[in-house]
Amino acid sequence: MAEVDAVAARRMTGTLFIERGLRSPSSTRFWSLLVLAAVIASAGVVGDSTATVIGAMIVAPLMTPILGCALALVLADRRQVVRCALLVLGGALAVVAIGMLLGWIAAPPDAFASNSQVSARISPRLIDLLAALATGTVGAFALVRSDISDTLPGVAIAISLVPPLAVTGLLLTVHRYHDAGQSALLFATNVAAIVATGTVVFLCYGVRAGAEKAALRVGRFRGRTLAAVACVLVLVAAPLTVGTLSVARDRLLAADARPVAERWAASGTWEVASVEARNGIVVIGILGLPPQPAPSELRAALDTNGMRDADLELHLVGGRTLWCPTRTDTCTVRVGGRS
Repeated sequence: MAEVDAVAARRMTGTLFIERGLRSPSSTRFWSLLVLAAVIASAGVVGDSTATVIGAMIVAPLMTPILGCALALVLADRRQVVRCALLVLGGALAVVAIGMLLGWIAAPPDAFASNSQVSARISPRLIDLLAALATGTVGAFALVRSDISDTLPGVAIAISLVPPLAVTGLLLTVHRYHDAGQSALLFATNVAAIVATGTVVFLCYGVRAGAEKAALRVGRFRGRTLAAVACVLVLVAAPLTVGTLSVARDRLLAADARPVAERWAASGTWEVASVEARNGIVVIGILGLPPQPAPSELRAALDTNGMRDADLELHLVGGRTLWCPTRTDTCTVRVGGRS
């Protein structure tokens, strides 16, 4: 494995370490692209447009300070570690704020309940961590090897950084706090994976030796740095394990609820548009003309078929939502979706 030389070390630090001044070229580029990416991602999520969200992934510059954290850890440059970490945190908060702003302007009546872009980012699992580890490795590898830098656009699409933050902001505006936390967890998962894999790749390629040849600041690297990175990965993996199990249970619940809902809707002129489960809650979308079937009958049918412990949320055409909790035969109207 060829080690990084002095020229490559200078190129990497110049690429990943954003200058301090707000008016510096690298700083203005970072913040300008970040704001634009946040607007594009938020608009793409609101419009449920996959192509628009992919465009935001390509534009987003957040991977720069995240890999900068990994490089600073390898070089044991505490000042740059703090600066890169603050850039990641500040950038994340900026994207969430922009998402909240667009959410206040354009939140749909169903509180994003039927939005596929939102649904894809509120159930992080262990497989997401595995994908992030692989993608982070490719990103670090592409920076070390300038001859394969053409892969970076693909890395930008594969790793989800700005979209889950935009989803977090949008969901906060409609009071879906648990789901907002889940999308933030997806972002944290990707950040932890990029830092971990970047640190390992940079160490393996001898970046420290190249930086010393380039007369760059290089401190004493300690084993506890790797231990800290490993601990962060473990901390992230724990809720992802819980999420993986929760997703599996929700899929079984949705599979059991669908035939029950279809039989209930068939008693009238309504049609079941969607059936899913979120955190043990059965969420059903229905379409049709008045009169609607009695929601209490669906609640009773779910109870009869072994789903007595699952709350029921009905999304009707026009944006009205009915909430039918467990162990009751009454349903209440919720305006603007679930709180």
